[in-house]
Amino acid sequence: MRRVTALLIAAAMVATAGANVPDGGGSGWASPGLVGGGGWPFTSVPLAPDAGDGASYLPDSSVVRLADGRVRLMPTGGETPITVDPSDPRVGRAVRSDSAWLASGGVPTGGPGPATGADRGYRDMAARALLDLRLLTRPNGASLASWYAQWRYCWPRDSAFAVAAFTVTGHPAEARRVLRFLARAQNRSGMWAARYNPDGTAVADGRAPQLDSLGWVLWATWFFSVQARSSDARAWDMPDDLWPMVLRAADHLSRTLDAEGLPPASSDYWERDHRRERDPRRPTLGVVGPVLAGLRSAADLARARGESAKAAEWRRAAQRVSDAVARQFAPYGYPRSPVPHGSMDTSVTFIAPPFAPADATVTAAIAKAQAKQLLPNGGVLPGEGWSGNPDVAWTPETALFGLNAAASGRTDEAATWLSWLSANRTSLGVLPEKVGATGRPAGPAPLGWTASIVLLGLTALQRPLPVPPP
Repeated sequence: MRRVTALLIAAAMVATAGANVPDGGGSGWASPGLVGGGGWPFTSVPLAPDAGDGASYLPDSSVVRLADGRVRLMPTGGETPITVDPSDPRVGRAVRSDSAWLASGGVPTGGPGPATGADRGYRDMAARALLDLRLLTRPNGASLASWYAQWRYCWPRDSAFAVAAFTVTGHPAEARRVLRFLARAQNRSGMWAARYNPDGTAVADGRAPQLDSLGWVLWATWFFSVQARSSDARAWDMPDDLWPMVLRAADHLSRTLDAEGLPPASSDYWERDHRRERDPRRPTLGVVGPVLAGLRSAADLARARGESAKAAEWRRAAQRVSDAVARQFAPYGYPRSPVPHGSMDTSVTFIAPPFAPADATVTAAIAKAQAKQLLPNGGVLPGEGWSGNPDVAWTPETALFGLNAAASGRTDEAATWLSWLSANRTSLGVLPEKVGATGRPAGPAPLGWTASIVLLGLTALQRPLPVPPP
């Protein structure tokens, strides 16, 4: 473990020397961040790359100060940004509105470093991630992956993490709005489509439903409920209309387990056809991990509601999945597919804190996965044998390793990952989807999933996150 951590720190130091500006190749996604600042309903537009040079956000806001000193923001109710003198009263109103929203909850900082006691310097990254999440969440609760073209959709998986991020930062209205969107979008079988348009209609592009989404939504609903149980404030009331969503999703999962206790094979967060996996007949750990977390979460939700029969049914189903993981994945070191010499990937974190109790063998597997996925730029590939660009790091997967380390008490390791993410933001301080070999963003910014995971990781450095009870 010490050797792996040392390698990570060294790689991160190399990465911080790279430039953090978008590629200049004319990519349509090459914006350093979103321009916001208007009131409800929140709208935003990407800042053009050529306007990003020398620009910065006004503190704790989505209002952009341009290099020439003028200010760009979205007017309340408008669809087109305006550029005004900094003395324009709309600037002050927009900044105060954004700042007040942040102050109504909390901005995680990661807490003081254990060695020096000094602040870790993560607050700016957290505030930006939180404001970006709000800009990506539509009034109807659709939480978009990002602003650009094929990213301008709502994935239930990403939305579940947005719920958790809004929850830990003290923004229950936003968390509930996303959960209710998911409840409306769910079909009668308990499934969700792979992704949705901003208006809530399913995207008809031939993608099969992704079974991991059921587990993630159940986990997120439980995550919100844990906060709701511990608060007397009406803002945290757990909506009764979410229970039918939980019932349908958990019943679907429990009733589709096979004789071994595994869910059906399905695409997961890689969005790859399951027939291309090493074992196309069985699900990946990227499916099994969320299903296990989801069933455990559903069982605890049922227990809290007094639904003892459902609690027992879903607890038994979760135990069957847990036993299947021990039989099918553990003997091979928890690879992506349960086969000898299987490839490692980031989904091994899905069966570890904060999604499952700590286990020494899983922790060792996570260290192995990190070492195999680590790139010279300091980030990681999604997994061993990744078929995409072998030099481009993905920020969600890097953030997931950071979240696991933080939730497991490995604070120095968590700080390494989070510092790399902080150092490799865009020129406006926004978290991108990917980072190239030289440290330049290689995908759209912001990416909602990364923002959510970073907020959870920073919170986990400050206080324990709840883990679904086994």
